[in-house]
Parts: sequence; C-alpha cells; structure tokens
Amino acid sequence: MILSSVLETTLPLTNPVVKFLLILVIILFAPILLNKIKIPHLLGLIIAGAIIGPNGINLMERDSGIILSGTAGLLYIMFLAGLEIDLVDFKKNSKKSLVFGLYTFLIPMTMGIITGLYVLKFSLPTSVLLASMFASHTLIAYPLISKMGVAKNKAVNITVGGTMITDTLALLVLAVIVGMTTGEVNTAFWIRLSVSILVFGLIVMLIFPIIGRWFFKRFDDNVSQYIFVLVMVFLGAVLAELAGIEAIIGAFLSGLALNRLIPHTSPLMNRIEFVGNAIFIPFFLIGVGMLINYRVFFKDFETIKVASVMIFVATTAKFLAAWLTQKTYKFSVDERRLIFGLSNAQAAATLAAVLIGYNITVGQTETGEPIRLLNESILNGTILMILFTCTIASFVAQKGATNIAHLENSDTTTDTEKSQEKILIPISNIETTDELINLGVTIKSKKNKDGLLALSIVDNNKMDGSSEKQARKILIKAAVTASATDNLIQQVLRYDLNIVNGITSVAKEHNITDLILGLHVNKGISDSFLGNLTEGILTKCNTTSLIYKPAQPFSTIKRHIIIVPENAENEIGFPFWIIKVWNIARNSGAKLIFYAAQETLNLIQEIQTKHPIACEFRNFNNWDHFLTLAGNFHQDDNLIIVLSRKDKPSFHSNMTKIPSYLNEYFKDTSYILIYPMQSGVADSSQINLKNPTFIEPLEKLDDMRKTVARLFRNK
Repeated sequence: MILSSVLETTLPLTNPVVKFLLILVIILFAPILLNKIKIPHLLGLIIAGAIIGPNGINLMERDSGIILSGTAGLLYIMFLAGLEIDLVDFKKNSKKSLVFGLYTFLIPMTMGIITGLYVLKFSLPTSVLLASMFASHTLIAYPLISKMGVAKNKAVNITVGGTMITDTLALLVLAVIVGMTTGEVNTAFWIRLSVSILVFGLIVMLIFPIIGRWFFKRFDDNVSQYIFVLVMVFLGAVLAELAGIEAIIGAFLSGLALNRLIPHTSPLMNRIEFVGNAIFIPFFLIGVGMLINYRVFFKDFETIKVASVMIFVATTAKFLAAWLTQKTYKFSVDERRLIFGLSNAQAAATLAAVLIGYNITVGQTETGEPIRLLNESILNGTILMILFTCTIASFVAQKGATNIAHLENSDTTTDTEKSQEKILIPISNIETTDELINLGVTIKSKKNKDGLLALSIVDNNKMDGSSEKQARKILIKAAVTASATDNLIQQVLRYDLNIVNGITSVAKEHNITDLILGLHVNKGISDSFLGNLTEGILTKCNTTSLIYKPAQPFSTIKRHIIIVPENAENEIGFPFWIIKVWNIARNSGAKLIFYAAQETLNLIQEIQTKHPIACEFRNFNNWDHFLTLAGNFHQDDNLIIVLSRKDKPSFHSNMTKIPSYLNEYFKDTSYILIYPMQSGVADSSQINLKNPTFIEPLEKLDDMRKTVARLFRNK
C-alpha cells in the first residue's frame, strides 16, 4: 500500500517528494554528463525540462511550484548580475553600455518591424510587439560565465548594463502597445509611468543601501542575513511591478544597491551564489525547458515558417549588435562571443510579451473565433526561438569565456612557481575571529588557495588543559569562517613561553609574508601590546603587518581613508601593502581616499589608471597636523594608516603619537595600522628570494612600477 502510493502508475507525477527527487537528480547529473561531451550544463537543464515536461514524456506538469521556483531563479540571475558587477567599471563603461543597449534594441526593432510587415504580413501593432520580443533578452549564460571567472570582464560589464537598457525599452514598448489596443495611452498614462519609474528607482538606489547597512550592522546571524537579502530582492521586484515595469529590472537594481554591502569574498556572497546556482537557477532553466513543444515542428507549415523567420531575425539582429559593439570599441573576437552569448538568449521578457500579446483579442472572425494580437503560430514560434537562442547562446558564451579564462591564466602565470603569499592570523578572542579571518580573505590574492594560517598560542606554563581546549575552539571557529568563503585555512596550535615568541617562530617556520593582528573592539592599543609589537614582532618579523580594530562589520564600511607617509614609495614593502589595499577596494566596493605627499600620490594615481578602482587623492605631508584630518572623516569610515619602524626612510617622529590619538579620538572608528616590509630588519629569512614576486623589490628598487605590475597580474 505504501509502495504503491510512492511509485505512481499514472502520469504526470503528483507525489511532491518524488517530483522534487526527480528535479534534484536532473540538477545533479545533467552537468556531470554533459560536461563530458562539452555541452553547456545550462542547455542540458533546458533539454531535461523539455523531456520530462508536459510536451515531452509528461513526467511532470509545469505547475505553480515550478513557476514559483523558476521566477525566483530568474530574479536570482538578474540580482547576481547586479551584485557581482564591478561598480567602478560599470560607471566607467556606462556610455559603452548605453551604446550597446541602443544597438541591441534598435537593430532588432528595425529588422523585426520590417520582417513582420513585409515577410510575415502582420499588422503594425503585431509587428512592433514582435520586434520588441527580438529586442529583449535574458542573461541565461551569465551563471556559466560567472562560474568560469570572467564575470568582471569589461565586455560582460557592458552587456549587463546594456541588457537593462534594451529590456526596459522593450518592456515599455510592450506597455505602450497593450495600452494602445485597450485605448489607455494618453497624457495621464505617460505621466503616471514616468513618475512611478522615477520613484521606484530612487527608493531602490537610495533607501535600500541605508536599510541594508543598518541591518548588517545589527544582525550577524548567517540565516537572518541571507533571508534579508532575499527579502530585498523580491521587494525590489514587487516595487518594479508596481511602477509598471518588469520584476527583473527591480531584482537587478536591488543587486546594484546592495553591491557595496556584500563583499565578493564574504561568506554571505558565497551563500547567495551557492543557493542560487544549486537550486533556484536550475529550477528556472528546467521550467523554461518545460515550455518547449517539439510537436509544433510537425503541426503546420505556418508555424515552421514563423518560427524559422523569428529565429533567423532574432539571432542575426543580436549578432549584428554584438559585432558593431566589437568594432566600435575594438574588442577581441572572444569578447564579442561573450556579448553575443549573453545577449542572444530569449526567455523571460520574451515569454512575458508573447503571453500578454496572445491573451489580447483585437476582434473576431466571421465564425466567432478570437483574433489575437499575437496568434498561435507566434506563440509556438516563440517557444522554438527560446530553445534555439538559448542553445546558440550557451555554446558561444562557453567558447568565449573558456578562451578568455585561458588567456587570463596564461597572463598571470609568469613562472611555473606559484606565488608564495602566506598570511598568518594569530587569534585569541573568539569575538573578533570572524572579522580577522574575513580581512585575511579580503586582502589575499585570488590565486592563493591554501596560504591562510590561523594561529592560537597556549602558554607553556599552563598545564590545566582548559587553555588548549579554548585555543582549539577558536581555531575551529576560524576554520568554519574561512570555509564559508570556500577558502581553506591551516590551523596552527603552538605552545610557547609568550605570544611574541610564538608569532615570530611560526612566521619563520612557515615563511609568512603577511601578518594580521587583532585588537578588541572595546579596548584600544594598550602599552603592553604596543611594546610587544614594536620591540618584539616588528624587529623580528619583516612581514607586511596589519593591526586591525573592527568597530563595525567590514562590509558596512563606506570609505577607507589611507594615510601614507612621505617616502613610502621608497620602501621595499610599498608594492606589497598597496596590493592589499587594492584588494580591499576590489572585493568590498568601498571607496579609497589617499592622503599622501604628491610624489607618492603620482605613483598611486599611475596604478589607479591601469587598475581602476573608486578612489580620491588628497595632498598631505605634514604629520604634525594629523588630527586636523579628523574633520574630514565620516561615520562608516575605516582608517588605514601606513606607519614605519624607527630610522627607516618613511618614519616620522609623530608616528609614535598615533596609538594615543586612536585611543582618545577614534574609539568608535575601525582602523588598520600597516607596517610594511623594510630593508635592514633583523630577520628577512622568510622572504623567498627565488620567488619572482619578491626578487624585484629587493634587487631593483629603481623599477617599482614593474614590481607593482607583476603583483597586480597575480592579485
């Protein structure tokens, strides 16, 4: 009896457990099998949906559950596109996005209208609506490109921006055509639409970041943060629909609004991507596949004719737009493939338009049959167009992304020897462990997969066992935090006479290049800590050393104020700390504001030109007036102060007052003190002179630019 209730004998399946199991099996095995024959897994999920759907073997219906999960998946794709986009490049390339958006809208619109009127013999409203379907597209291939690590490529950036433009214009055309057929297009219609879109945009782009920063400051629970993000995505989608535009626009803008609050290396970003790629997005692709009806090929000649024309026009128009963009901005062939692959797939907006047009009747035949704005041939042709364009887009995008990824990997590999970056994070307080590990993940090179070490030191004189137990507990906490970002951290438990000996010994034994020390949020820099630091660690460890006091979550920082001493560029450690600061900006999206002497600013500006980030430059060379800078600091700022050991080129006598200034005037401000590598420090044994990353700053101090360029290639 129980067995018969589970193993159903009728189709489609109705048991929710069996249905969910079937979908999970498809999501699991489709990528595994198709990767072996070089077919994009996205296409495999669509094909699987077509096979099991109502138009295939009818294993499952495209019911409300599939539609709900699929809608969430579509919104997820658009949200991720906004969340992962490089805002600096997005602003820098905004004009290029506008040009591509107009290309990929106007070319399909023109070709579509002409084809509808003169080839398919449709009416003008039908031809315009059909053309708008060609103009819109869905970023079906975006998850594939993101997975291959080229989502930040400028071609992808421009295409994502252009997608918002063409989809918005196409959906506005849809609204106008629907309004015209129902007689609602008048002055009031345009005023209402314009005002609602403006209000919607202001709410999402101005209010959402304020709400997000407030929430992330007060709630650090992993589940609560993830649910909050989902709420914001769907709230943005609902507000978009209330404004009269498609929900996908709201999801994308929600991603842009939260972009700076969710660092790309954070555990929260990892959870967002994981759940989307594992559940929601596959549900959407399977749902798209369920719409495909292969039987329409054999239904009548009119359907085949309409479908063939639609596929040809849509593909040709999108290719012409990608080709023109390539020629306009001198992109490579592979970058053109990315643009075409991302912009050719028709799915969400196209499907919405055809269903709306199909349900609008403009009259009746003599026999009483309804005359639809978009007839059944167009409806069936659209389903076939979705299949063909998604197939073409997946293959083209995969080829372009693969070639670009290989090119980038060959550029970054300057030698067979890997980068020797190793970051040591001593931890003793479980409350600050998360922030210290997150800082380590943020500043590390993306090529560094196993160079994080968490160190917990147990006093040799304490033999009661409780200290060791607490130390292991903290190390496990650090490992969990790192694993949440898909990073492996080595746990080091050490018995030693004191903390200084423990840190310096581990730094030597493991060839540590970077050291992160933490301060308690409620305590400042104590005299004992300062003494251990200056007399112990800094004299024995020639590492890039960062002392971090987290007053608020790192993700909620708006600006990083970097104060750099005169002659800092003459220190051998300059390239190594500057790349860490650059990684902070790239991975968090926060703005950098540099205060430094003009010569130092000139070099940093040169770096910024080649590796753009959001930053400002302000002349500052008088450390006697350090406190006067406090008036320029805002709430949610983080101070980054580059210091120096005594008697080194960049040392200033007022640096000795910095700890007392921080304790007295910056109690509620997050800050990072950086002590760079410097020549003449007693122990430099941990620096591997065979590593090409370290050879140049030690042997070619006159060619700092080459060193910086080398480090940025391996960032």
